[in-house]
Amino acid sequence: MVFSSTVFLLYFFPAFILCYFLLPIRFKNTFLLASSIAFYAWGAPLFIFAILATTVVDFYFVQRMYHASSEKKRKLFLAFSLSLNLGMLFYFKYCNFFIENVNLLFTSIGWKEMEWVNVLLPIGISFYTFESLTYVIDVYRRVHKPLNNFWEYQLYIILFPKLIAGPIIRYHEIADQINGRFAEDSTENKIQGFYRFCIGLAKKVLLANVLAVKADEIFNLNVTELSTPMAWIGMLAYTFQIYFDFSGYSDMAIGIGKMLGFTFPENFNNPYTSGSFTEFWRRWHMTLGNWMRNYIYIPLGGNRVNNKARVYFNLWLVFLASGFWHGAAWTFIIWGVYHGIWLVMERMFLLKCYAYTGKFVSMLITFLFVAIGWVFFRAADSHIAFEFVKKLFTFQDMNVIGHVDYYLIFTFSLAAFFSFFTALPKGRQIQHYWYFSKLSSTQAILFAFLLIPIYFICIAAINSGNLNPFIYFRF
Repeated sequence: MVFSSTVFLLYFFPAFILCYFLLPIRFKNTFLLASSIAFYAWGAPLFIFAILATTVVDFYFVQRMYHASSEKKRKLFLAFSLSLNLGMLFYFKYCNFFIENVNLLFTSIGWKEMEWVNVLLPIGISFYTFESLTYVIDVYRRVHKPLNNFWEYQLYIILFPKLIAGPIIRYHEIADQINGRFAEDSTENKIQGFYRFCIGLAKKVLLANVLAVKADEIFNLNVTELSTPMAWIGMLAYTFQIYFDFSGYSDMAIGIGKMLGFTFPENFNNPYTSGSFTEFWRRWHMTLGNWMRNYIYIPLGGNRVNNKARVYFNLWLVFLASGFWHGAAWTFIIWGVYHGIWLVMERMFLLKCYAYTGKFVSMLITFLFVAIGWVFFRAADSHIAFEFVKKLFTFQDMNVIGHVDYYLIFTFSLAAFFSFFTALPKGRQIQHYWYFSKLSSTQAILFAFLLIPIYFICIAAINSGNLNPFIYFRF
């Protein structure tokens, strides 16, 4: 089930919210857990049992680890739990990739291919695996004690607003909210949460879905048929699509969480206004960046190592892992390496150069090369991606007429405006007011009247077009 579907918007979400608000506090978590299981099982009825089974094993491993009598036993239970979660991720997400590449090697040297039945990828497996890992590691590091109630742990893992595509919430960020959030319950929070949900829904349906049509049209063409204008339109359409698609989902997840009393971490902060790749990764998919920094980069030594070459290697390795986390394909690995190289070059000399160019120039440079990177993220294979990038700079058949219409130009204009208007101080003030200001009772009522039309406009748009599933669902 996806947030931008009529099943969710007209049936599941209204029925869930109504029942949740009417239930006494002591039943809310039980109902939320049952609803989360139903939400996931709607789209993946078989894989829900894999999640439930691993949560059972993880819960008891971590309990034994926390109460272990020696450090050796603690490390042993840590290893068991990490092996279970990473093994499950490897099997479901990466086995097909490795077998395909081994078979290519075997074929090239004249050996017989290995027989293999393709493994189906569970929805959102990377997200809930990372959250399982952070629970284990946070308890091992004694950042927070483990949950004593199994059902509360299962709720942390399978909580439906963030289950499929994040934000990735580290255990210590939410542990105290599972039972303590009810003190924050208020009408203003419910309305503000619904408002945030509607902003995300509009981003997804009215911007990302429209741009997706043009991006799909161009990326599905034979690359030899592309002209330079078509390549640029396709690249930029996907660049804006992936931002409004993923940030829209994050807004919806944060909004639903707020309606339920949870405070989820922000996942995006106007990433296309970044003046460097370093800044971009402080603004794009921030919960993944925080996870990578805390659980990979810092344990590798981070910036604390004496050798600069080791710092650069650690940084590059983290982004190689980030690329591989996104997908089991060479295109994602190249994308991760590409970002890692830019970050290393910025540490070496580029950040000093940007100090002379000024914010505006460095922002345009960063946006251009981030957009080029998205070609590898979207292309079917690495060969197509490299040929697509070449088309951007061949400057052949420069006629734009026929490739765009007024509706696409209007959508592109809106996407560019909402991507860049916070580059100015006034834009940041406006965004802060609309996103984070506390509502008075009068404002809450006005917002409620504003939101309902937006909600139904989006439903109408979904019914009149082709629904595009969220891009990050497949990760």
